Amino acid sequence: MSGDSINEPSQGLSIGKCVNTHCPWSGNPVSADSLTLYRERVVGFCNPGCRDKFASAISHFEDCRITS
Repeated sequence: MSGDSINEPSQGLSIGKCVNTHCPWSGNPVSADSLTLYRERVVGFCNPGCRDKFASAISHFEDCRITS
């Protein structure tokens, strides 16, 4: 797995370690049930849908980089 990879959402992540306070997609405050790891950092989203949208976007970029 590359250093840019995103990990599966984890119940063990802490909102206190989140690198952002607002969702990068919506601008709404992050929610404790919508955290994920990206490049070994906790990134927060306002809801699981936004978190999953991020995971999907990252996987598309990784797929392009691998095949290029």
